[in-house]
Amino acid sequence: MKAVLCRQFGPPETLVVEELPSPRPGPGEAVVSVKAASVNFPDVLIIQNKYQVKPPLPFSPGSELAGAVKEVGEGVTHVKPGDRVIAFTSYGAFAEECLVPAARLVPLPEGMDFRTGAAFLLTYGTSHHALRNRVASAPGETLLVLGAAGGVGIAAIEIGKLLGLHVIACASSEDKLAVCRAHGADQAINYVAEDLRERLKALTGGRGVDLIYDPVGGPYTEAALRSSAWRARLLVIGFAGGDIPKIPLNLPLLMERSIIGVYWGEWTRRAPHEFAAAVQELGAWYAQGRLRPHVSSTYPLERAPEALREMAERRVMGKVVLVTGDG
Repeated sequence: MKAVLCRQFGPPETLVVEELPSPRPGPGEAVVSVKAASVNFPDVLIIQNKYQVKPPLPFSPGSELAGAVKEVGEGVTHVKPGDRVIAFTSYGAFAEECLVPAARLVPLPEGMDFRTGAAFLLTYGTSHHALRNRVASAPGETLLVLGAAGGVGIAAIEIGKLLGLHVIACASSEDKLAVCRAHGADQAINYVAEDLRERLKALTGGRGVDLIYDPVGGPYTEAALRSSAWRARLLVIGFAGGDIPKIPLNLPLLMERSIIGVYWGEWTRRAPHEFAAAVQELGAWYAQGRLRPHVSSTYPLERAPEALREMAERRVMGKVVLVTGDG
């Protein structure tokens, strides 16, 4: 099988494509024939040894895939060869075959193709967990989404609207904001061309926002928090902007604001029954046409470095997906 390999830590251009023996499943494992795998920002970090998950070299990056079960190991009964599945793995998805703990396989939702499936689980799962499990929101509250044109951002917009929230999307270009509006954002802010705090003050009548969904970090986190309302909640998703912000603790104190961490991957491991229920609800919403994953571009597996470079340079709107020969 072909696999994209990280043999030395570095930028996307250091990755190589090699032929490797097909993996064999052990007890509790399954081998999936990968049809499509999506590119996520942690993939950019993991190949540079900048992510909290640190696999031994060499390894194949890629944490999200869709495909068909090829073989199962001893004790695996809930999936069988031929089943169409999606999976979230720490790494290993940028290959024609991937060894996965069978417990981490979920059925591909009815009517969903492999490319969409590869772009679905992490982004919608993260946003669903953030907005359904980590906070209690009320219809009519205002949700501010930073980095709103990315995969998790678009998912947050759509799920926020499903929950009855008023959604303000923030992104760095008018093209990106157009995508946000197409996915349901009520209002939009170009935080490169506009002053974020002043614009939020104008849009909320000086009241501030109730919820902040932040996968970006950097300077926008504090500006958004300063523009939030009494008892606002800041959801910390990640730091795609590169810098981890240092928040003055007087900001949560003076307005009884809350700062809430969201670590979807760890939650899926600690609460498998809650995770299964979340996937079921997301699948139902997709079947009803209420969720519309946005795949902006696809690449063959061999061009994984280009796809990762596109992600690293923040040119992605929605998701980028790698496909194998028959994906």
